[in-house]
Amino acid sequence: MRPTWDEYFMNIVELIKTRSTCLRREVGAVIVKDKRIIATGYNGAPKGTAHCEKTGCMREALGIPSGQRHELCRASHAEQNAIVQAAAYGVPIAGSTIYVTTQPCVICSKLIINSGIKRVVFRGSYPDKLSLELLGEAGIELVRVDEDNKQISLVDVDNFTESRQHNGDL
Repeated sequence: MRPTWDEYFMNIVELIKTRSTCLRREVGAVIVKDKRIIATGYNGAPKGTAHCEKTGCMREALGIPSGQRHELCRASHAEQNAIVQAAAYGVPIAGSTIYVTTQPCVICSKLIINSGIKRVVFRGSYPDKLSLELLGEAGIELVRVDEDNKQISLVDVDNFTESRQHNGDL
């Protein structure tokens, strides 16, 4: 059976995340506009610097829980890298959709909002309610998918719940 566009791009983002050099979590992102891939990103150290696979995980060594103290990490997040990649090549992303293997953190959410991305499709959760609040307040459409990319739901950021009334492309 032919996948929906959301399923298709979520499958691609799973491959993108395999380039990650983070020891704690592999994350991939792809920015799409008019059903065309504009930019990709995965979490890892900035270019020209040592990856965590070589230096070890600073966050693990310091006992920093997921979702806290984002500045204490060598890696840039997948969403950040995708947005920066588009900017580096002068590719406008306003009005696009970003597909991510994990719910964006608050820092990535701010970049998503300011870059003009209008829709975020993600899997799983992340311990960062402020990110959902900001995305919702900015009018960003939030869609959470399950592990099989089959059940697609809108996220009600006011109540931090999901509305399971949608299936397939939104």
